[in-house]
Amino acid sequence: MVFSQAAPESEAGAGFSRVDFWGYLRVSVMLVPRGRGAFEEQLAEVLQVQQQALAIKQPRMRVISQTIFLRDAANWGECQRLLADHYGNQFPATNMVLQAPCCGAALALEAWAIGGKDVRAQYGPQTVRIDYGDTRWTYCAGIQSHPSKLGAYEQTLDVLSQMQAALEAAGSGFDQVVRTWFYLGDITRPEAGSQRYKEFNRARSDFYKPIRFHCSPSQPSIPQGIYPASTGIGTHGSQLAAGCLALNTKTPGAFFVALENPQQTPAYAYHPRYSPQSPKFSRAVALMSPKHTTTWLSGTASVVHSLSRHPGDIHKQTEQTIDNIEKLISAENFGFHGVNRGGAQLNDLAKIRVYLKRPEDFAACKAICDRRFGAVPAIYAVADVCRPELLVEIEGVAFSARPEPAAQ
Repeated sequence: MVFSQAAPESEAGAGFSRVDFWGYLRVSVMLVPRGRGAFEEQLAEVLQVQQQALAIKQPRMRVISQTIFLRDAANWGECQRLLADHYGNQFPATNMVLQAPCCGAALALEAWAIGGKDVRAQYGPQTVRIDYGDTRWTYCAGIQSHPSKLGAYEQTLDVLSQMQAALEAAGSGFDQVVRTWFYLGDITRPEAGSQRYKEFNRARSDFYKPIRFHCSPSQPSIPQGIYPASTGIGTHGSQLAAGCLALNTKTPGAFFVALENPQQTPAYAYHPRYSPQSPKFSRAVALMSPKHTTTWLSGTASVVHSLSRHPGDIHKQTEQTIDNIEKLISAENFGFHGVNRGGAQLNDLAKIRVYLKRPEDFAACKAICDRRFGAVPAIYAVADVCRPELLVEIEGVAFSARPEPAAQ
């Protein structure tokens, strides 16, 4: 496996990660415009930088998924139009999210591109299916709750049903989902005698009841089985948007494992005071192949066991959040889950997203992330976190090599 990174020169710039294994090249692109002109100019700048960067890669690269972080809802329609003109009939699976980039730009762009001699891509209205070797990746994005759905419970069932239908149309299934993203407007607002995030959790729990996810063997102590990695984060507005990644592989010796952090209570086992129906996600999900590990990290915050730590202190919350990530992906924790020759380090992350509740915390949080993560490309966006006292949440994906088995 070849893995390399190029971090932005400043908080406004371009960051790339290159992952080359199984004979296929994947490139993670994290872009923020340097210019501060009109929205159209800023979007054109990042698309041009992306196009130039991917044009020099071999084999030929195609963008398969992307997330656009928008500062102003007024730019939504123009953004859709310009992206459609740029990509034509190879439109990536796209989430557009009303989360303002912390650096002051009108937008930020995160994308994945892939290249390989036998990569086959099928583009649908809300999905992109990638087949190569013995593996099928199905990216699903752009799922929005209908305007008529007002409560978080209704919105969640609506979005999950749409997602299930889109996956089935692409030849996949909800049981193959390993990673989800949910962007919930007014996430901490009271609703139905509860809170919108808690109502979201209630609906997700109800929807997941009949599903047996293949991301890990079911455990008898968890009746509903093991769940995908996930992020549930705030966004402007009052609706719900979502996306997911479904994965099916027949690679010999490959398997999935869902990871929990020994220092944290599993989210699905939270006490009812946090949510009458606990959040149904795993802290991380890893795809283990004989030589490589891919680890999707859920949105992670300053929580130890089930308690929020360091209220009001962005410095300590950021450090605790990164400590949680480091512990979660460590070889020691993989071993705790019965997986030998697994694990990753912070510098194995191909990218991170950092969600900040308060824009004024950007500089302090970024300084800590720069020190702890090093060259890992990052996008920082303003977003409400699911608990009022939590100030920062971080997610990412890591690629690491598995050492050879010890000689007997």
